[in-house]
Amino acid sequence: MNSQAVLSKVPAVTLGFWIIKILATTLGETGGDTVTMTMNLGYLVGTAIFLAALVVLVIAQIAAKKFHPLLYWATIIASTTAGTTMADFADRSLGIGYTGGTTVLLAAVLACLAAWYWTEGTVSVDTVNTPRVEAFYWATITFSQTLGTALGDWMADDAGVGFAGGALIFGAALAIIAALYYWTRISRVLLFWAAFILTRPLGATVGDFLDKPLDHGGLNLSRPVATAVLAAAILALVLLLPQRAGTHPGESPRAA
Repeated sequence: MNSQAVLSKVPAVTLGFWIIKILATTLGETGGDTVTMTMNLGYLVGTAIFLAALVVLVIAQIAAKKFHPLLYWATIIASTTAGTTMADFADRSLGIGYTGGTTVLLAAVLACLAAWYWTEGTVSVDTVNTPRVEAFYWATITFSQTLGTALGDWMADDAGVGFAGGALIFGAALAIIAALYYWTRISRVLLFWAAFILTRPLGATVGDFLDKPLDHGGLNLSRPVATAVLAAAILALVLLLPQRAGTHPGESPRAA
């Protein structure tokens, strides 16, 4: 077979990717809380707003013929803000609780990955270059972003370690995954998804630490200001850091 590098519709996984991802997950927490709490629109309305934006951006992402950095990261931010409001709505408004929400969402993430693997034979993000694989990718990401909010809240509140403590725990877990990546032969795909999922509760706890009241263990910073600063930092990094599509060995795509 004639094998060559096939471009993915998502960015290559580099250090810059992880920095922007963590900032985006933090923005998801502060941005979601800005709409639902500061603007007092509530979790249901906030979920409707961000989920609608996510659907539009995912459709645009799938329709695009190649990787577009700004479109990709806008979609990631929409997924993480939608994840924040959806998790808060389920955990608090519906009364599922952090433990119940975390359990259900973890099952949803694993189900998405299992269906993706069963259909495609791999869950590597380097193969995200067809509409079907992109649908699996964005469904998995959306569930993982929602899971991250519930898991971060569970760690901070139910486990009693607080927002700063939760951020330290999730940061340490990511450091362990990085060490496993460099010093072991554990599956890179497995390590990627473990790291991808853990960046969300890290961002959730950092975001809560920034904007929650002092008597709740936060710094009581302005949510809109924190959101604006994070958005500006993400935009600067996306524009300044090299952004290239990931690649994987494979046959060139067949004409539709």
